[in-house]
Amino acid sequence: MIKLYENGAYLLNGTELIEDNADAANVLASKLGNTPDKAEAAKNTMAYGILEQHNTSGNMDNLKIKFDKMTSHDITFVGIIQTARASGLKEFPIPYVLTNCHNSLCAVGGTINEDDHMFGLSCAKKFGGVYVPPHQAVIHQYAREMLAECGAMILGSDSHTRYGALGTMAIGEGGGELAKQLLKKTYDVARPGVIAIYLDGEVAKGVGPQDVALAIIGATFGCGYVKNKVMEFVGPGVDKLSADFRIGIDVMTTETTCLSSIWKTDDKIKEWYDIHGRSYAYKEMKPGAVAYYDGVCYVDLSKIKPMIAMPFHPSNTYTIEELNANLIDILDDCEKRALISLDGKVDFTLKDKVRDGKLYVEQGIIAGCAGGGFENICAAADILRGKSIGADEFTLSVYPASTPIYMELAKNGMLADLIGTGAIVKTAFCGPCFGAGDTPANNAFSIRHSTRNFPNREGSKVQNGQISSVALMDARSIAATAANKGYLTAATDMDVEYTGPKYYFDSSIYEKRVYDGVGKADPSVEIKFGPNIKDWPEMVPLTDNLLLKVASVINDPVTTTDELIPSGETSSFRSNPLGLAEFTLSRKDPAYVGRAKAIQAVEKVREQGECMGKAFPEIKEVMHTIKDRFEGVCGENTGVGSTIFAVKPGDGSAREQAASCQKVLGGWANIAKEYATKRYRSNLINWGMLPLVMEQDYAFDNDDYIFIPGIKEAVKNKTEVIKAYVVNKDFAELDLKLGELTDDERQIIMDGCLINYYKFN
Repeated sequence: MIKLYENGAYLLNGTELIEDNADAANVLASKLGNTPDKAEAAKNTMAYGILEQHNTSGNMDNLKIKFDKMTSHDITFVGIIQTARASGLKEFPIPYVLTNCHNSLCAVGGTINEDDHMFGLSCAKKFGGVYVPPHQAVIHQYAREMLAECGAMILGSDSHTRYGALGTMAIGEGGGELAKQLLKKTYDVARPGVIAIYLDGEVAKGVGPQDVALAIIGATFGCGYVKNKVMEFVGPGVDKLSADFRIGIDVMTTETTCLSSIWKTDDKIKEWYDIHGRSYAYKEMKPGAVAYYDGVCYVDLSKIKPMIAMPFHPSNTYTIEELNANLIDILDDCEKRALISLDGKVDFTLKDKVRDGKLYVEQGIIAGCAGGGFENICAAADILRGKSIGADEFTLSVYPASTPIYMELAKNGMLADLIGTGAIVKTAFCGPCFGAGDTPANNAFSIRHSTRNFPNREGSKVQNGQISSVALMDARSIAATAANKGYLTAATDMDVEYTGPKYYFDSSIYEKRVYDGVGKADPSVEIKFGPNIKDWPEMVPLTDNLLLKVASVINDPVTTTDELIPSGETSSFRSNPLGLAEFTLSRKDPAYVGRAKAIQAVEKVREQGECMGKAFPEIKEVMHTIKDRFEGVCGENTGVGSTIFAVKPGDGSAREQAASCQKVLGGWANIAKEYATKRYRSNLINWGMLPLVMEQDYAFDNDDYIFIPGIKEAVKNKTEVIKAYVVNKDFAELDLKLGELTDDERQIIMDGCLINYYKFN
């Protein structure tokens, strides 16, 4: 089904792979008459060409990218614009789209969600942006329909910013990176590796894009095969997939921890642009005659079967056939995984869902940027036509990804087919993907064509004794399960004639409701601020030395951004840095906020020039112990703050708040074995936090004191190994590293955050 090459490979004429092994030179010489230069062949990937066109550094090893367009949604754009405003923003320099698809319901916190929306509309008018009202479209569908262009680059403040199937290299990052673009700065990154995702064969009837995506995620996530790399989709199998099918695979590539993606384009993509009234945006894209890739993920589409990703990660994949055949064993494995993911805080089992040897689920959801596409919903309607989802616990909700899709479903009758089964069809909304809509009952099990199934991603709260869970599936198999009234069923087990209706895009829907102010900035417009919208608090520059108190120790193999700062109802507070910070690690370590605030109080006393020891006797003893060993250390040159230790933090969402909330609470560093994603590490840097890595094993405890002498000089001088000491454990010595940092990133850390960087420089 899927094979990962151990080495790089050459791709000849877009079809033939030659693995870079001992025989490669001879094979290439026999086919080409010469042995191509590997470095030159690497320039023939599509990814290299796009990056080269957008790079401003003149050095392809160290990129400084300027994007063509940007997009954000309503739980990120307030913080981004506030950051840019504090740094001198006058006008959006490139098209910037503000969608309102996350806090669309305006159901939590009184007026605060709609206040954010009005902030966005007023900023679109003042700075010259695009404002998409709630329920019109989810962020990524609007970007596909209205922003994507072959050969372009788009930056988004949502991790699933992926438009590679449409020939656009898109990257999801934290808000700091978007603020930089608004201030006409660059996205700085070392040139990423490029991995060929070679698609061969043709999918079987009933297999959907989520099935292909989950198979790829299952094969690549655990080994980090494509981590921080660009996935380049090539091979003859691409030609056999529709545009919508490619988009469905593409959007899920975020869950592999790749940096971005790009696909070869053809007449099907040209037709897609034609349908959407943007024929000018198309051009043929393909790798050069001889292209070199750093690795290959070979996918035989004909062998892909309907898949399911069991709780609590998209990489926990099985075929539905395999799950049904080994039901109790796999459910037992889920319980073991839950002990880690849920820290044993609640009892978790899915074995009670087994009825007469079959797995029963209580909820089905087809939604968002992954599931809400036209073809997915039409296929689901074909499966369900004339049937009933039943009158028991099972429910089915369908969310078309945009109003134009909804309109076409109404016109072609698919909407009536779905409603006639007992399914509920709702408006474009991202809530089911992050726990702000359709929260199941306690102990219920939901199957979803959405993007993530992390703990609490469906809206339950472990800290309140609640637990429900999500498995990821394709819309087709969700519909098949619904047709069987909640009993898990693969779509390939259904005898269905798929009608494949043609899609017609009605652009007048957006023309009537979307505010387009690109190129029409009006400085006279007053920004509308609701009472929950707050400025970022003042943040101090890095001091000569640091004293860190460990405020949380997380030994899970991977820590998601949902665990660092929960999604769901907390999203309503993301325009209020201090208010949101109260939720930091609330589902993983509820005592963290109290510990962080306690040490932050010490730092505030220090910043006021007062004696820390008088206010906090414990610190007095610690500082005296340090002074006995390190000459010249004092309160004036030694900052005091908190840190967390996590094995591999930052998987999942791009939300900058996973880092900024720690900073707001006085955090000055993370210590990790590695960082799950580039975007989380970048968020730490942009908020002036040290992204420390420690290779050695060390058992930290909460309330350990870690002293890092000369940290400012170490950052400035690019010291490779930074010595640190656990004060309360006989000054146990630690070797810490910062990894690769650009000069600007070092300055951001020394200045204390991105806002200070622009203020001071």
